Amino acid sequence: MLELLSPAGSQEALVAAVQNGADAVYLGFGDFNARRNAKNFSEEEAAAAVSYCHLRGVKVFLTMNTLLTDRELPAAAEHAAKASDMGVDAVLVQDLGVLRMLRQTVPDLPIHASTQMSVHSLDGVKMAADLGISRAVLARELSWREIEHICLHSPIEVEVFAHGALCMCYSGQCFFSSVIGGRSGNRGLCAQPCRMKYGWNGRADEYPLSLKDMSLAGHLEQLRKMGVACVKLEGRMKRPEYVAIVTGVYSRAIREGREPTAEELEMLRQAFSRDGFTDGYFRNKQGPDMFGIRRDEAEPKELFAQARSTYESGETRKEPVRMYAMIRSGEPAQVGVEDKEGRVATVSGPVPEAAVNVPLTAEKVEGQLARTGGTPYACQKVTAYVEDGLSLPLSALNAMRREVLEQLSDQRIVLPHRAKTPFKAGVRYENTKQPPVFTVSVRTADQISTDLLRLQPALLYVPAEEGAAHPDKVELAHSMGVKVCAVLPRIFWDSEQPAVEKDLKKLQELGVTEALVATPGAIQLARNMGFALRSDFGLGVFNSQTLKELRRLGFLSATASFELHLSQIRDLSKAIPTELIAYGRLPLMITENCIVHNHSGQHTCGNVNQLTDRKGERFPVVKAYGCRNEILNAKKLFLADKQADWAKLGIWAARLHFTTENATECVRVLERYLGRGTFEPNEITRGLYYRAVE
Repeated sequence: MLELLSPAGSQEALVAAVQNGADAVYLGFGDFNARRNAKNFSEEEAAAAVSYCHLRGVKVFLTMNTLLTDRELPAAAEHAAKASDMGVDAVLVQDLGVLRMLRQTVPDLPIHASTQMSVHSLDGVKMAADLGISRAVLARELSWREIEHICLHSPIEVEVFAHGALCMCYSGQCFFSSVIGGRSGNRGLCAQPCRMKYGWNGRADEYPLSLKDMSLAGHLEQLRKMGVACVKLEGRMKRPEYVAIVTGVYSRAIREGREPTAEELEMLRQAFSRDGFTDGYFRNKQGPDMFGIRRDEAEPKELFAQARSTYESGETRKEPVRMYAMIRSGEPAQVGVEDKEGRVATVSGPVPEAAVNVPLTAEKVEGQLARTGGTPYACQKVTAYVEDGLSLPLSALNAMRREVLEQLSDQRIVLPHRAKTPFKAGVRYENTKQPPVFTVSVRTADQISTDLLRLQPALLYVPAEEGAAHPDKVELAHSMGVKVCAVLPRIFWDSEQPAVEKDLKKLQELGVTEALVATPGAIQLARNMGFALRSDFGLGVFNSQTLKELRRLGFLSATASFELHLSQIRDLSKAIPTELIAYGRLPLMITENCIVHNHSGQHTCGNVNQLTDRKGERFPVVKAYGCRNEILNAKKLFLADKQADWAKLGIWAARLHFTTENATECVRVLERYLGRGTFEPNEITRGLYYRAVE
């Protein structure tokens, strides 16, 4: 049966989820989770929540799925150790450095790959397994065929989102909120810029980035047959009534082996929707019908009142147990109980006496022991052996029933014995004293010119698709002494992987030996094909432990997250050469939906389309691999005049990230960074390097 995983953004929401049939809940306590604005739990509340859940047969997963700095890791390690001690069943992570820390400090605590890790292919799942992860939460954009393929071949459990809010960008790859507003979605403080108005031709009069909530109600049996282990409900920021309604609808449907009814679907809509729901990604039917906004509607008071009654009126969730009794002459009465996991508790009572009037019967004993009202147990069956002619007070039977259930409860919440060691940051690597070299990344082969190569960048990053389609450019670079590194797409599905492999093989034939990768699936593919690895910004290098993990995996270099402050980059212990993005339009989103086609009905992604926000800023929308979009920042990151600030950070290289520039502009930018010329873009930004992101 599918496991149902519900959100618990507060204690009340947790009770609502449990009492309405959740098999597991996910929650955060402290500041190390992707919903830092939820109420979350204190340490004491979290421990009580685990006991409450385990008593009722519900698992608890802790969210630690944000990128953390070096200064935050020691506290996060203590946080994880406390969670392990209190019996949390698993922890969700995004950050490879956090993953490394957990393996060191709490090696027995299971780890799940959060959707923030951008796992969207079988290779991504296999990479997660290689890292010691026992379950992967897949990207919400995948179609049912992609999910099915992964489930058929996955070495670990697969979890998918089934209901709730959809991010416009692939989770873990969104920088819109941080670059524009300083609040990072990768740090748990997304300001949801996708819910704002945008438009085209200078007018912000649409909602082209606001997706409806997803709902896979209607596909539950299909998910089960596909081999999905767990379906997840989104909503840690939502009210407990919502959690109760959505959990109840999905729980009943899964338990009864059916899909939600029309009445239940209407309950879901009333609880929360944005112009209804969408299953467009699951059916691989992207388009404008997937978009909607939250309308002002009257609160469904009656529905919410009914929802509250499910978790405010005592125990509605009951764990099945079997009771046993043996009452024989001359021996203490015996009562036992067994739960569905095989735990057994037994107690002894008084010695029965000879009956004076009405003797005790097995039926009477069974009736008393079956009275488990007010407890989290439901007695499925009672088996009683009672010798004839004996008497025992009913009060004694009741006391034995209470005592044996208390003993069982103690067993169900017993704390696990898990290994625990202090966190050690390990050896510190000194910053290099050598001045950084310059690397160049291009989006199109047209940006590569003889003049650019004559300036001798230390490395030329070329998209694999572009390099394979323009072998002359790769050969030209090599002939001029410039090494080419293949850039794998940030997002590519299993159905697209053969084409990616074909491009990479062609580049290998051209002498390309290195690959720049941004997601776990790309790591696995490039490594399997024999490429030397370099890490791109999509892997979220935010701390020294991530750099050490990349070193362990054999990476040649890493790209520091552009969400870091310059001082934080300086203080990284650079286990491998580390690169800084020093120029270009920073990527804000990568989307499965083609918003250009949604707007115009035409595939004009070859042109530079501009999305306009309510302040008049224009964000270029360019084609990403497949029929995807990448939304770029309106202003260009420019640090040529700030070399004194970043040249002494101990970095190996400064990357010039070319996107919308023509070939001539690329040359002028590199010349300026080399100290020649006076080129400067019209509108510039210093990015996040001078302002700490939240």
